[in-house]
Amino acid sequence: MHRSAYEQMELCIKEYLPVEGPASGRGAYRVVDLGSRISGKQTRTHRALLAQHPIDYFGVDVQDGPNVDAVMKKPYRIPTRSNSADVVLSGQAFEHIPFFWASMLEIARILKPGGHAFITAPSRGHVHDAQDCWRYYPDGFRALAAHSRLELVEAYTDFPPQKGIWHDYRAIDKKAAYWGDSVGVFRKPRRYPRLTMFVVRESAVWWANRVGGVDGIPLPRPVDGRDRCGRPTAAPVPVPEPAPESAPVPASESASAPDSVPAPASAPGTAPESMAG
Repeated sequence: MHRSAYEQMELCIKEYLPVEGPASGRGAYRVVDLGSRISGKQTRTHRALLAQHPIDYFGVDVQDGPNVDAVMKKPYRIPTRSNSADVVLSGQAFEHIPFFWASMLEIARILKPGGHAFITAPSRGHVHDAQDCWRYYPDGFRALAAHSRLELVEAYTDFPPQKGIWHDYRAIDKKAAYWGDSVGVFRKPRRYPRLTMFVVRESAVWWANRVGGVDGIPLPRPVDGRDRCGRPTAAPVPVPEPAPESAPVPASESASAPDSVPAPASAPGTAPESMAG
C-alpha cells in the first residue's frame, strides 16, 4: 500500500470513527478489512491505523498471507454475518476485483445500519498485479452508492493539477501523487431495503462467484495501428531532385574553337553562317 492511500484511509478513520468507540457504547468496533493481505516488503496495514481504537479486527482476502484472518472460499462472499460490521475497510483492492459491484453488495450486507465503508482505489497509474481491471472517479462511487442503496458520505479524487480547463499530467508529483487516489465513504441507512436488496445481491453474487474472474478470457492482440491513433503523423521529408547534367562537348569541336576568339556577329535580318544554306 503506497503512502498516499495509507494517509487517505487514516483521514477517513480520524473523521468518521471516534476513538472512544461505537456510539452505542457496546465495546469495540467490529472492523472487516476486505483485501487485507500484505505482500513483499509492505509494512503498512489498516490494523495499525486503528491502534488507538477499541476494535475487533477481521482481515479477509482471496489469498492467504500476512495480516489475513480468513481466506474467502468464494471471491464474492465475505465470510461474516449480515449486519455485523461497524466498519468495512478496503484499500487499493477494488481495482483488482473484476465484478466490484458484487463485492459492494456484500459490503452492504455485512454492515450494520449506520455502519461505514471506507474505500480507496487509484484513478490512474500503470497496470500492476495479476489482474488490474479498473480505475475510479467520484462518479464511480456515486454509481456504487446508487446500485448498493448505500448513502454516499464523501467522494474524492486526487486529480492532476489543472492548466486552464485541462489536466496538466506533466505536473503530477510522481513520488507523492502518482496513483491519484480516489476515496469513497459510504453509510448504510437505518431503513435499508433489505428484501429488495436480498434479491439483487444474491443473484449478482451467485453469478459473480460462478464466473470467478477474467482467467477464462484470453487477452486478444489489438489491431495494428491502435498505438498510433490520435498521434500526429510525421510529414514526409522532401528528397531534393538531382541537378541536370550538361551535355558533353565533342573533343573535335572544343579543339577547333579557341576560347579567346568570339564568333562574328550576324548582320540584322541574315542567318548565322552555320545555318546558311
